[in-house]
Amino acid sequence: MQQLTQKLGSGDMVIQDVPYPQLGKGMVIVKNHYSIISAGTEGSTVVAARKSLIGKAKERPQQVKQVVDTLKKQGPVQTYRAVMKKLDAYSPLGYSCAGEVIEVGEGVTEFEVGDKVACAGAGYANHAEIVSVPVNLCVKLKNEADLKDAAYNTVGAISMQGVRQADLRLGESCVIIGLGLLGQLAALILKASGVTTIGVDVSEAAVKQAVENKVVDLGLTRNAPGAEAQILDATNGHGADAVIIAAATSSLDPINFAGAIARKKGKVVVLGAVPTGFDRDPYWYRKELELKMACSYGPGRYDLNYEEKGIDYPLPYVRWTEKRNMEAFQDLIASKRIDIGYLTTHEFEFDNAKAAFDLVVSKSEPFTGIALKYDTERSVSKEKIATSEHEKLGKINISFIGAGSYAQGNLLPNIPESSEIGRVGVLTNTGTTSKRVAEKFKFQFCATKEEDVLDDKTNTVFVATRHDSHGPFVLKSLKANKNVFVEKPLCLLESELDGIIEAQSEANKAVMVGFNRRFSPLTTQLKKVIGDNPMTMIYRINAGAIPKGIWIQDAEIGGGRILGEVCHFIDYLTYLSGSLPIKVSAAALLDANQLNDTLNIMIQFENGSNGVIGYYANGSKSMSKEYVEVFSAGMSATLNDFKELKIFGKGKPKKTKILNQNKGQKEMVTAFIDGLLNNGQAPIPFTEIVSVTKASFKVLESIKRGGEQVDI
Repeated sequence: MQQLTQKLGSGDMVIQDVPYPQLGKGMVIVKNHYSIISAGTEGSTVVAARKSLIGKAKERPQQVKQVVDTLKKQGPVQTYRAVMKKLDAYSPLGYSCAGEVIEVGEGVTEFEVGDKVACAGAGYANHAEIVSVPVNLCVKLKNEADLKDAAYNTVGAISMQGVRQADLRLGESCVIIGLGLLGQLAALILKASGVTTIGVDVSEAAVKQAVENKVVDLGLTRNAPGAEAQILDATNGHGADAVIIAAATSSLDPINFAGAIARKKGKVVVLGAVPTGFDRDPYWYRKELELKMACSYGPGRYDLNYEEKGIDYPLPYVRWTEKRNMEAFQDLIASKRIDIGYLTTHEFEFDNAKAAFDLVVSKSEPFTGIALKYDTERSVSKEKIATSEHEKLGKINISFIGAGSYAQGNLLPNIPESSEIGRVGVLTNTGTTSKRVAEKFKFQFCATKEEDVLDDKTNTVFVATRHDSHGPFVLKSLKANKNVFVEKPLCLLESELDGIIEAQSEANKAVMVGFNRRFSPLTTQLKKVIGDNPMTMIYRINAGAIPKGIWIQDAEIGGGRILGEVCHFIDYLTYLSGSLPIKVSAAALLDANQLNDTLNIMIQFENGSNGVIGYYANGSKSMSKEYVEVFSAGMSATLNDFKELKIFGKGKPKKTKILNQNKGQKEMVTAFIDGLLNNGQAPIPFTEIVSVTKASFKVLESIKRGGEQVDI
């Protein structure tokens, strides 16, 4: 299928063939008829992409700071890879579209094939022939719906939420500052609600458009003489009951102008991207004005459970969610209470989308809404897309399922260039990522379905997806008779582990989990010194806080931080001790969200060794993240953040310090490939992987049992 993409680094924009999107649980596949370009949001993205690197840096000081922090902690190689991954990626554009349902996923009951729908969401409702959208970001339309008008779905819902935050009643008044697409839509909704509507913009053309289409009761340019007085007259001398700022500017004028024209105790709603550092006096303080933010489409936005899992908010308690805002907007169009036809000032065939964005950037002529029209008669293939002319195979032939930031920074670059290694296929959730990774790392094709990468060409699968899919993909790969490398954790459910153990026994294939720290050069040096004597170990991790709403904290998707990350450290102590864990006890710091991400763990090993893992999410970022202490047979050692190793024995301590942190990712990938080439075995014994995974499950069990010691 075809999709519009842009590279952030070069600004290159192109329509290209990418793999057909994945149909996940609770999602629908939609064939687009129209999509709408948001001149504000998308326009700023495109403008930034076309700037020089220095220009990009000036626009994104926060990202520059992150780059500097990464450079300090991980060194130039990892920093370069992280930056180039962003700059070279095929970034999708678009977030508002309408079309026809052509497939429905597992658990979907409200949509059927053939339904007309309107869709929303960055990363979902793309400028593409085919899109895959979660059910809560998709609304069903009537059969007679005009899909071009319906494609305004997202921007309509955003404007609707701004109006709802203003909380106006019949007969009240509202001033809209900024009469671009969002402002015009907000004005239409307000007029339909019986609210006196006044529009203000710096552009005479925007004001003229609103007045001529009877969208506002009064339209004024910002610099019109006596603008404040005219607004006061139009509101019977009181000032506006509410002001909605739909402008996008770095100027403080909109927020201060809003204070001047609002009535006492009125509301000001920020809908556009404007600064809010208003002058306290004379207006905001003396009028006791209320400042409110409108968050995108409405309640549910940025909520993982709502947007990705499809869990709705009960209507009696949350009347207007983002989906219900979309439905209300579509009802206004269908009932003809608002007429948005005039907003589409330009329409382009999808094949000519670049010209549409050139217009947005150049502003060579006035525009409001820009629609992209798709050729719905064109057939769309689900076949894999070739990305290399060579179909070279070797002894080890690799395919990737999932290839996000970690895989692109730490796994893919470290696969050796060798005649014995073939690079077959790449399958990810988004076709743009699949295409770019396959091209950059010289794989033969980017895939559309699992069968493409589990075929006879592939004998080794790397799984680097979200945690909830690790277990199922490992199991599928083993049943397809493949070797498997899976990023930690191995799985999230004990039932999945049982299935993997059985499948590995039957297939007799290598299974490797990405426990990279045991492969760090400093770890190798430490292991040689401490030997095999029983030992005591302390591993302190200053993990830092991750909010509850992030996917890794979700028990179903990420497994939480114990299964998702603490398994790393259990494996590390298992490797140092040279023995399997047999008992575990754990106690977590109580927190309101029950995240269990600040805890102490005690582990006993078969050979008498014991270890303590202190995993803390409540510390300072200025402290180093990881610190290890080992005590054994008159010898002690400390390892600080995989950059500095000190060995204490007889005489003067021995110190090894390296310039850049090395957690062993390259060495891990090399060891895995070498193991397959030499003897078909993974460098970590499968018994250790199973034991570490079981221990991770038992940590959770011990916490539930109040810190009681649990056998593994």
